[in-house]
Amino acid sequence: MSGPWDDWDHVLKVDPDKDLPDGVTFEDVCTSGTDAIEIGGTTGMTEENMQAVVEACGTYDIPLYQEPSNPAVVIEDEGLDGYLIPSVFNAGDPFWITGAHKEWARIDEVAWDRTWTEAYIVLNPDASVASYTEADCDLTPDEVAGYAAVAERLFGQEIVYVEYSGTLGDTEMVQAAGDAIDSATLFYGGGIHDYDSAYEMAEHSDVVVVGNLLHDEGIDAVEETVRGAKDAHTAD
Repeated sequence: MSGPWDDWDHVLKVDPDKDLPDGVTFEDVCTSGTDAIEIGGTTGMTEENMQAVVEACGTYDIPLYQEPSNPAVVIEDEGLDGYLIPSVFNAGDPFWITGAHKEWARIDEVAWDRTWTEAYIVLNPDASVASYTEADCDLTPDEVAGYAAVAERLFGQEIVYVEYSGTLGDTEMVQAAGDAIDSATLFYGGGIHDYDSAYEMAEHSDVVVVGNLLHDEGIDAVEETVRGAKDAHTAD
């Protein structure tokens, strides 16, 4: 398996439902050193706010992907490099495993040649995405490894995404997912807030994803996490 994310260390996720901090521009976002930008969030997504962020980022030379939370907010824009579609493997509601995806394929012409899925394993029970998808977050490392292996080996997923949205995760869980996969790329997201946390999680994953930090702390904090992720992989 190979994809555009093979050489990524860091992804910055921009939530269209949240404002940038005072003094921060989309030029700052796109020149922060991150390897790619994902546009998406769990709640408050609309076509309009998605489109606004795509247009603001689309003129810069950085890979730009939409991560839609539901089919209704998928947009078509030449500024996008493609779509990264979550499929929550430990969701209690199967709509978030294949149901939403079926609806998208049913009501729209999907650009299959630039659409990929992310096999999410959601592990923070207090996160909006866990509530939204009714995810079973009470998992052992062996169970996380099982989900990761099934995602790659049975479902051919190119991205396995361990998601702790809102809190820094358990490195044992992240490592278990990483040990269980071969050629899939392991994304980690959740609670990365400085150089050290980015470095730590990058030691156990291929790509770290930073989101809320941008909106809460600003661009300097994001740039710290970029350095942490890249230094961890350089040290490897």
